Amino acid sequence: MSFFKKIFNKSEQKQRKLTQVNQLLVNDIIVLTDSFALPEVLRGQQLQVTAVNCYEYENSTQSEWTLQGSNELLIFLSLDVDDATELKFSLKIDPEDVETLFNLDRFSEIFDEPGQAFIDRKTDNDRTTSWSSEQYQQSVFANVGYFHRKDHRSENLSAYEGKDAGEQLELYSLYNEDQSKGVDIEVWSDGETDVFLTLFRPLTDIIDMYPAS
Repeated sequence: MSFFKKIFNKSEQKQRKLTQVNQLLVNDIIVLTDSFALPEVLRGQQLQVTAVNCYEYENSTQSEWTLQGSNELLIFLSLDVDDATELKFSLKIDPEDVETLFNLDRFSEIFDEPGQAFIDRKTDNDRTTSWSSEQYQQSVFANVGYFHRKDHRSENLSAYEGKDAGEQLELYSLYNEDQSKGVDIEVWSDGETDVFLTLFRPLTDIIDMYPAS
């Protein structure tokens, strides 16, 4: 191939195309539908991927994309793969939000064996409106996993214990009756606890995706 032919072919290379959520990389952008089925903070938003991390469990490894829009609120996106694949949006909430949403004595039952807690919502606040459900039934109890600040699609995860093994956690999960909403609780090895409200939505809620320039 001649020198000029090489230059011509290089100039004709097409920009990377995004056709599936699991192709998203840092700095890519997704556009969400303006459906009222979404919370206001998601409705019609353009969100940029600011990080790609993953959770490693005994039988699976799950990518997580950190998203940020114009309101600077962090939203976490993963794919829930079961009979059908759905978008799973997660919103991290503060202890004050947990106290507003739930009776704390009932909430503490989530951490008691055999892990069959059933909790009711007390009331929403501005932050949790459209994210929460009236009732939740526990489904996951103390599932041990590791959080990696790596994209497992392009980076190898260490098979050994040590500094590259990821951050260990225990996962507790609850869902509402139709499993359209949930609560995830991550308890880390140092005792720190993170609580997320989760929302499951069809893939069609992402109406466009743009690769980073």
